[in-house]
Amino acid sequence: MGKAEQFEDRSEQLRRQAMGKARDEASERASRGRVRPDEETRRAQQEAQDRLDQDYDA
Repeated sequence: MGKAEQFEDRSEQLRRQAMGKARDEASERASRGRVRPDEETRRAQQEAQDRLDQDYDA
C-alpha cells in the first residue's frame, strides 16, 4: 500500500468520524428541542387551569 492510499484511507476514516459526530450532535439537539415544547405545553395547561380555578374561587 502506497503512501497516497494510506492518506486516502485515513482521510476517509476521519470524514466518516466527523459525519457520525455531526449526526449524533444533531440528534441530541433535536431531542432537546422536542423536550422544550412539551414543557411549554404543560406550563400553558397549568396556567389555564390556574385561571379557571381563580374564576371559580371568585
